[in-house]
Amino acid sequence: MNQIDQLKYKYARLNVLEKIIAINVIVFIVFLLLNKLVPTLLIWFRLPADFYAFLYKPWTIITYGFLHSGLIHLLFNMVGLYFLGQIILNLFNPKMALNIYFMGIVFGGLAFLFGSNVLPNIFPINSYVVGASAGVYAILIFLCAYMPDKDIRFFTFNLKLWWIGVALVGLEILGIINGSNPGGRLAHLGGVVLGFVYAKQLTKGQDIGKGFGRFMDWIANLFKVNTTPKMKTVHKQKGKVAGYKKEEFNQFNNQKKVDTILDKISKSGYDSLSKEEKEFLFKAGK
Repeated sequence: MNQIDQLKYKYARLNVLEKIIAINVIVFIVFLLLNKLVPTLLIWFRLPADFYAFLYKPWTIITYGFLHSGLIHLLFNMVGLYFLGQIILNLFNPKMALNIYFMGIVFGGLAFLFGSNVLPNIFPINSYVVGASAGVYAILIFLCAYMPDKDIRFFTFNLKLWWIGVALVGLEILGIINGSNPGGRLAHLGGVVLGFVYAKQLTKGQDIGKGFGRFMDWIANLFKVNTTPKMKTVHKQKGKVAGYKKEEFNQFNNQKKVDTILDKISKSGYDSLSKEEKEFLFKAGK
């Protein structure tokens, strides 16, 4: 096996968010090398503040999320995405995680465009935005809103997820007030709003990312040479919880119940859960 095959093998073993991280790192290196040869290349992929310039380059609503202004910018976003990915992929299927991430980037970009064109005195219209922060914030706030009381270990003490979310959002708002990168921070808040709304709707049994996911699948299929096999339809088992009879399931302790539901998610996806299973998982997250 040559080095290229080894890299392909290692890439194939990554989860979906780790693959996003790998792509971001590769794009950063490529643009770092090409920037000296083609200084204007970045202009075609970063999101401009001017609305008419955006209409000329509509793809930038997604591509800006793969660009970063420097190594520290890249490092913070990718480290955050890695750790958040470990949490969200243990609870939900990869498709939903990708929907939240990319919808966060899109909403962050739209928030940036809105602020830049409606309030040009606060958000300069000749600026631009790059970075995956809006997508990272979307996942973070989604988790904060979906299971706010979950403890996160921080050195020697625990922090509630919602504490972290409130603190970070507060810092973003203060940054806008102080004039510190207001456009970028507005994009962050766009991701925040998306993550919050997504979580609240999901607790009501409504996955608002399904339509977006189908659209992204359609876009991806345009670039595929071979057709992929259809997914097997999963039928929910009526009268059962996570594959067990209700009487059997009720005899389990809470951790065993959570484990069986998570095992079902890993095999069949979040959409295969019944309303009762979703409600129990939500309550367990609290």
